[in-house]
Amino acid sequence: MLSTFKYPKFDYVRPPEIAEGRDGHYPVVIVGAGPVGLSTAIDLARQGQRVLLLDNDDTVSIGSRGVCYAKRSLEILDRLGCGDEMVARGVSWNVGRTFFRNDEVFNFNLSPEPDHHRPGMINLQQYYLEDYLVKRAQQLPNLEIRFKNNVIAVTPGEARADLRVETPDGAYSLSTDWLVVADGARSPIRTMLGLDIEGKIFMDRFLIADVVMKADFPTERWFWFDPPFHPNQSVLLHRQADNVFRIDFQLGWEADPEQERKPENVIPRIKAMLGDDREFELEWVSVYTFQCRRMNSFTHGRVLFVGDAAHQVSPFGARGANSGIQDADNLVWKLKLVMDGKAPAVLLDTYAEERGFAADENIMNSTRSTDFITPKSRTSKTFRNAVLGLAEHHPFARALVNSGRLSVPSFLTDSRLNTADDAVFAGNMVPGAPMDDAPVASAGGEPWLLQVLGDRFQVLHYVVDAADLDTARVAALQLLADGPVAVEPIVVAARGQAPAGLRTVIDAKGRIRERYDLQPGTTYLVRPDQHVAARWRALDPARVRAAVARATCNA
Repeated sequence: MLSTFKYPKFDYVRPPEIAEGRDGHYPVVIVGAGPVGLSTAIDLARQGQRVLLLDNDDTVSIGSRGVCYAKRSLEILDRLGCGDEMVARGVSWNVGRTFFRNDEVFNFNLSPEPDHHRPGMINLQQYYLEDYLVKRAQQLPNLEIRFKNNVIAVTPGEARADLRVETPDGAYSLSTDWLVVADGARSPIRTMLGLDIEGKIFMDRFLIADVVMKADFPTERWFWFDPPFHPNQSVLLHRQADNVFRIDFQLGWEADPEQERKPENVIPRIKAMLGDDREFELEWVSVYTFQCRRMNSFTHGRVLFVGDAAHQVSPFGARGANSGIQDADNLVWKLKLVMDGKAPAVLLDTYAEERGFAADENIMNSTRSTDFITPKSRTSKTFRNAVLGLAEHHPFARALVNSGRLSVPSFLTDSRLNTADDAVFAGNMVPGAPMDDAPVASAGGEPWLLQVLGDRFQVLHYVVDAADLDTARVAALQLLADGPVAVEPIVVAARGQAPAGLRTVIDAKGRIRERYDLQPGTTYLVRPDQHVAARWRALDPARVRAAVARATCNA
């Protein structure tokens, strides 16, 4: 009855540096072939950069690990070429329920407003995601992955970073213009360089059990406070693919991790929860401790940190892998412009600023969740239980229940890359916002707006009938593609087709007009990572060029 997933073994290939007795040099080296390192490597390689990805293992992660993938991450994975597989294999869900002892006291529904391509959240074991990403990476000729290659030394310099790498055939040396560190929460490279990571380790432990069973539980997130089968503690249940259920048991700080992960201690906990009659098998067991920490800066000259290597949060809220994938999305377009000579290196400072802000936001939410789930004093626990007791019947108390605020993308409204509004707009699509999706009709056949957008700067210009565009506006839009940083013009219209040379998308259900508060002439400048950079009520090419310069630190 165990999961149908077969762990792959990736081939180790003798590096040419050893075979030929020479040092190697690569424009970008990425260390760590987890979800974040793979996402970074794929994104750079598919946009034309030569990338070397190193990992000290030769398979995907063991156990479910990251489980919940949010809508924004799925939209990024769509651009990388893995979104369809994720959603097809994963378990989509929208409803979460919270119980206090035997009673349901709170529930929520993530179901987004209508006409979005991706669901609010899916559950899928991390090993599936990594397997899909490796297969995608292997399709890219300018991306080389070396398994069983362990980085044992890093020497950063002003113009490059030097690495020493250990393999089954011995050690070799290489250098890189840019080193991206995605080697996880314990980050050996961060330790080698003596770099800080500061924050809080919470004095509690949780047991993770992946349980394979046939169960008729609804596809929902269930969270219990003080359930009768695990008194005075909390429990979380998620359904995953292949009849695998993820169960998290709070243990307390005094628990012995080695003893708690033994099957003879795990199985009685699960039987108490499920009842003695239900058959199940253990697939994977682990014990973890809550941590909310981050580096002071994610960039150190030629060395750039992403994902858990840069910041860590507790798992409740699904803010780990989702945040790391968004790190990659933010970093890649900036690094590419710098490598192409189209932006100064200071643009990479804005990666640290924007994703540092996102990390602080995640840590704040994760800390609040952790404090509610694991109160550290009798007074805090009394307050928490009083809130839970009132929540079943009183709406004001439901707002205080916190079993993990779920991952949402950050609104980068204070970013120095934004151009401030000079007109009044309604809605949420402010400068710095992650863009909302909407159904479209396009000549390329893409049925969704976010499938049309991404990887480059683009301007969306709205008209009711695309055929009515006058010659002057057509010329102005076309000229935007000729700037130092090219901008692709896209005409958004209710009907019609723009003149040849201009891409047109039809606002099939009026959702773009609704969500972006479009009026005839409204123009949006959007970044390669699908965040709004600027917006105006009329097209002015000079303003667009100035906003692009600001968004690339060329102003």
